[in-house]
Amino acid sequence: MMPTSPSTSNTLSPPSPSSLLHPADSSQRPIDPFTQRQMIKSKKIKRQQGSSRFINNMNKELEPLPPIKDAPPGEQQDLFIKKLKQCSVVFDFMDPVTDLKSKEIKRACLNEIVDYISVTKSCLAEPVYPEIITMVSYNIFRTLPASSLDRIGEAADQDEDEPYYEASWPHLQVVYEFFLRFLESPDFQPNTGKKYIDQRFVSNILELFDSEDPRERDLLKTILHRIYGKFLGLRAFIRKQINNIFLRFIYEVEKFNGIAELLEILGSIINGFAIPLKEEHKLFLQRVLIPLHKAHSLQSFHPQLAYCVVQFIEKDPTLAEPVIQGLLKYWPKTCSIKEVMFLNELEEILDMIEPDHFKNIMDSLFKQISRCLCSSHFQVAERCLLLFNSDAVMNLVEENIDRVLPIIFPNIYRVSKEHWNQAIVTLVLNLLKQFKNMNPNLFNDLSNKYKDYIQTLEKRQVEHEEIWRKLEDLNLRHTQKMQQNSSASSPSSNNSSATSSVSKRLSK
Repeated sequence: MMPTSPSTSNTLSPPSPSSLLHPADSSQRPIDPFTQRQMIKSKKIKRQQGSSRFINNMNKELEPLPPIKDAPPGEQQDLFIKKLKQCSVVFDFMDPVTDLKSKEIKRACLNEIVDYISVTKSCLAEPVYPEIITMVSYNIFRTLPASSLDRIGEAADQDEDEPYYEASWPHLQVVYEFFLRFLESPDFQPNTGKKYIDQRFVSNILELFDSEDPRERDLLKTILHRIYGKFLGLRAFIRKQINNIFLRFIYEVEKFNGIAELLEILGSIINGFAIPLKEEHKLFLQRVLIPLHKAHSLQSFHPQLAYCVVQFIEKDPTLAEPVIQGLLKYWPKTCSIKEVMFLNELEEILDMIEPDHFKNIMDSLFKQISRCLCSSHFQVAERCLLLFNSDAVMNLVEENIDRVLPIIFPNIYRVSKEHWNQAIVTLVLNLLKQFKNMNPNLFNDLSNKYKDYIQTLEKRQVEHEEIWRKLEDLNLRHTQKMQQNSSASSPSSNNSSATSSVSKRLSK
């Protein structure tokens, strides 16, 4: 079991939104974020965050210890352990003026132990392993602050592309650097380390990938990759936990900051899979990686996701068919940026697909490509047309021109006549020339059929307009007739009303 930091044993939970909006003092009026938005905006500080502010305010005054290099060789290990314990104290970096002396002592101590394990041989004896893991756990394992999207009034006013940085990074960065040097040290013994780097430790590491600080996620990525490489017994567990994070992201919250970094790690893992692929790996592709394409935030991690998918297809080309079917299933309907990303990934897959598997998905694939060709968004249409610049794609099309060209010809021809962007029209005309050179007879037949179809539509449109004209004339005549009848019946109605009024007076 992982130890609990003495400085975080009574961890304070972050204030709830209700306590912020409804203060305990009844004399204070709650802040309305709609009517008093300027008041909230004026109280903002720079974009930084830190969970270190949730620790309890105990006395953490540190005293400097002598340098390890000046100690006798027999005492260096004990002094090293003392320094590790000293570095286990966590400070509140959201308050920049408190504990300045102790913070500087800890920073110097962290830098010293980083240098010590980097240059000193045989310094990683078994007694220091639990102290190292304890120190690292006290510093990095913490409750992450609320997401920026959950903060009242901030998400709308701040630039969404600007990340939040961890306030305790001056210490946290050195702790991560120390742990990485520890894992990469030639003296590191995995058999000893596995007693302390266990499943719970790895689970906590994976939860930290939700940090909003990209610097932290980048170091976590390297650390997790080293753990995966050195601890064979944890590999299946790491893959399972990453799988669970992805599933929770897809089907529950769709909010996790480290998806791109986890996919990057996964790309290296997939690259090392043995051939033939295990069934569990294929299921992971079909049930996790492909559904990730439907995420609204796909743009933030699509390059890493596409790399993982391509790695699977390189290992097993038969997977290209279910992958393309999955892309067609989750193909975006209204997001042009995602369509361009899908088309980029599709080109990479078509470069590797086998001709026999291509025939199985050819019809549905080119129906979607045909729809993209006539998109009013010029980037979608342009990226779709650039597919045909690939030699692999054109070879597949040429082998199956009899089935492909009838599917896409109507939209290509219409785009050449109607599209608003001249660059798209130019690309389409060049593509039509290529198709004509491939099979002139088929091209001419389709062209004639399409022209006949257009003439039929024009004729039908004329007939419809004629029918509507006749209906309007008929309606006009009917209206005139009704007006004449009403004017002819108006005198008799006046006489009848007069007679009825006279009879009422007589009855009275």
